[in-house]
Amino acid sequence: MKNLSKVIACLALCMFAASAAFAVEGGNPKKGKYLYKKSCKVCHVEGAEGGALTPLNKTQAQWDRFFDKDKHSADTDAWSSLSEKDLLDIQQFLYDHAADSDQPETCG
Repeated sequence: MKNLSKVIACLALCMFAASAAFAVEGGNPKKGKYLYKKSCKVCHVEGAEGGALTPLNKTQAQWDRFFDKDKHSADTDAWSSLSEKDLLDIQQFLYDHAADSDQPETCG
């Protein structure tokens, strides 16, 4: 029984470590929400050029990959005018409210 407890504790620790490896850190999600609404929603609403986009459109891992690979077109005025800190704040907001997060949000 003691060994089973150790195995379960080890598995729980491994699962936590694996999920933390994908987590974005250092961003301010409140500032990120403000910046998202100010800079991103201009192009990312229904019928606009960028199409509707909310935190719910991706999972936490997908948002991290999106920002890690710098998938957004860097030539857009809104994206290129944002600092690295601003982008980290937006990433934190999107990550914290992604489809698989504890607090999913549409950001209406």
